[in-house]
Amino acid sequence: MQALLSGLPLTLLGPADLGLSLEIDEQGADYAANARLKATAFAAASGLWTLADDTGLEVDALAGAPGLRSHRLLDDHAGRLPGAAGSDADRRRLLLLLLQPHPRPWTARFRCAVALAGTDGRPDVAEGTCPGEIVPHERGLGGFGYDAIFLLQGGNQTMAELSPAEKNRLSHRARAVQALLPTLRARLGLPPAPA
Repeated sequence: MQALLSGLPLTLLGPADLGLSLEIDEQGADYAANARLKATAFAAASGLWTLADDTGLEVDALAGAPGLRSHRLLDDHAGRLPGAAGSDADRRRLLLLLLQPHPRPWTARFRCAVALAGTDGRPDVAEGTCPGEIVPHERGLGGFGYDAIFLLQGGNQTMAELSPAEKNRLSHRARAVQALLPTLRARLGLPPAPA
């Protein structure tokens, strides 16, 4: 978020900068609901405009899973990956294990919802999607989560092979933030983006 919003005349603070440590129960029906829950809770606690997001990986062969449960994939399949310690690498290994019975290509998409909330309790939400497919071998050293096995549609690089600048131009989170920028500028009283 810091990089995506770096061109705006704002001071960006994270929860740690404000001494906030809230645990949000992400039980919303979709990414937008979870992003709204987080944004409104932190806006109420801080008294400041707040941006929050929720992101997931949807794989068609798994009927859209892991989706909202992307970070909790290991919890949902306890015992399927003996010795798993809960790392991103473990989640990638488990996802590939779950995909083995299905024919390739394993089409997928990253989806992100970003919410902007003030203390008025009226959050605005925008969404972004990044289509691609899951590949059977990790590639690249950047990124996190499922990036090393997510090949971007129409390209030959995984998300983990992109430079930070490329990722901040192409990712689902970047697309969601870009979609929210006009609303963010209007709500915060910033001038519109130059044409």
